[in-house]
Amino acid sequence: MTATAATDQAWLDEAVRLAAENVTTGGGPFGAVIVRGDELIAAGVNRVVPTLDPTAHAEVVAIREACHRVGDFRLNGCVLFSSCEPCPLCLAASLWARVDRVVFAADRNDAADAGFNDRDFYDLFEQPKQTWPIPVLQLSTPGNTTPFAAWLSRTDRVEY
Repeated sequence: MTATAATDQAWLDEAVRLAAENVTTGGGPFGAVIVRGDELIAAGVNRVVPTLDPTAHAEVVAIREACHRVGDFRLNGCVLFSSCEPCPLCLAASLWARVDRVVFAADRNDAADAGFNDRDFYDLFEQPKQTWPIPVLQLSTPGNTTPFAAWLSRTDRVEY
């Protein structure tokens, strides 16, 4: 095993440990850590039920904490290790945060076997929107692009 593979395995083991520990305290079976080089930047566990926040997934919790710690919404140079394959929400958050890599242990099928519908969401996004269980509709209104024009006119904007 190479040094990188051994290091990745150690961080992944930590994410899995956090997930299992979270279950013992009443949380969901998900854990994540964000690492830069050999430094742990942040860790997160699933907090959906205790915080009544459907976005409080382990990866999102870790990303939020890491961004606060580094003082930037970009996590370039960081790796996200997750106990399970990130759901579409967490994967999108990882992309927006611009982590260098995402490494996970269990996959969407393992999550589905445990009663979590991550796989269903991945499947849903492959279907036409008109077949989705909730309507997702665009309604054009006068001035609907005004916020974007205002954004583009600012010379002091911070590019995403």
